[in-house]
Amino acid sequence: MSKYYNANKTKNLYDPKGKEPFTLSRSKIDLFMQCPRCFYLDARLGTGRPPGFPLTLNVAVDHLLKKEFDIHRAKKTAHPMMQTYGIDAVPFEHTELGKWREPDFGRGGVRYLHKPTNFLVYGAVDDIWVNPQGELIVVDYKATAKATTPNLDGDLGAQYIRQMEVYQWLLKNNDFKVSKTGYFVYVNGRKDVEAFDGKLEFDVIVLPAEGETAWIESVLEKIKATLEGGKLPQSGDDCDYCDYKNAAFKKENEAAKEKEGGTLF
Repeated sequence: MSKYYNANKTKNLYDPKGKEPFTLSRSKIDLFMQCPRCFYLDARLGTGRPPGFPLTLNVAVDHLLKKEFDIHRAKKTAHPMMQTYGIDAVPFEHTELGKWREPDFGRGGVRYLHKPTNFLVYGAVDDIWVNPQGELIVVDYKATAKATTPNLDGDLGAQYIRQMEVYQWLLKNNDFKVSKTGYFVYVNGRKDVEAFDGKLEFDVIVLPAEGETAWIESVLEKIKATLEGGKLPQSGDDCDYCDYKNAAFKKENEAAKEKEGGTLF
């Protein structure tokens, strides 16, 4: 039986002497912004955060939404949801769309080589629409089950918007015209129905967001400097992983002192 988590990975580690581009995913950029220390441990030393388990219901919703919008993509028609929210657009059709949606490390996602850092940046989009001006619209699907109406407030909303902005930046650098406005198709599971009856019911809302990509270049430069620095950076504010690791380290040493009169590490 194989382990789900490998605490000592050896692939795609940053080598300061390396000449080949270093592949940097959209999620790793966000990891750096959350906690530079966790990012460094992952990208330079090979010990990443333990991954969360797949949210299979969310994956199912994502798959079904893509199928639904693909019907209109083939017909070059607007989805009724677009009409409901007054969005003048249709699903974008492109031969590379399947690849752009694929999160595969080696070949998937929208990709761009950022020459100043030699980072091959990539990210897998959920969907892309296009407006009459020929501007591509980044669309992300989100699934949840909240008692309140979903919104883009708070840290989580800011994280989602950064995700959208990286996709916008990648498409721009692939020579596409890109709208500053992106959309989140939010699917919210209802808890107010009388019974389950073997099916889930959802409310679907579309949330617009304005993207700003100017921050990305400077963050890539900071990531480069951190990886080249050769030492562990400080933890991010309120990093649960670092808080756990530090607390566990302290408790283990306390236990070792009590038992053996020395330190564990």
